[in-house]
Amino acid sequence: MKYACLIYSDENDRIANPDPSTAEFGPMMAGYNAFGEETVAAGVYLAGEPLESTASATSVQLRNGEVITTDGPFAETKEQLGGFYILDCDSLDEAITWAAKIPHAATGTIEVRPVPQFEN
Repeated sequence: MKYACLIYSDENDRIANPDPSTAEFGPMMAGYNAFGEETVAAGVYLAGEPLESTASATSVQLRNGEVITTDGPFAETKEQLGGFYILDCDSLDEAITWAAKIPHAATGTIEVRPVPQFEN
C-alpha cells in the first residue's frame, strides 16, 4: 500500500530549518540523503520532494463558478507542510517506522496517510 509521509515543521524555526548558508544545513541534508538512500535500498521509495516556503504558496478556490486565488497557505498553522515522501509499505506500522526516520520527526511532525488506489 502507498503511504504519504507529510513533513511539517515551523519554517521560521532556524534550528529545525537552518538556512542553506549555515553550518547546520549540511548535517540536516545529510540526514535526508541517508534516509533517501535507505528507502531506495529497501525498495519502499516511490517519490519525495521538498516544497518552497509558504510565502510562495497560492491557495485556489472555486466559488459559484469563479476561481478565487489567495497568496499563501489556506490555513494559519504553527507548523507548515515542507515536503513529502510517498512510500510503498506492507502496513501502517511499517510506514510509521519509516516516518520516524525522517529527520524532521525530531523537530516537527510527520503525518502518515494511506494513499487510496482507485480503479479506472
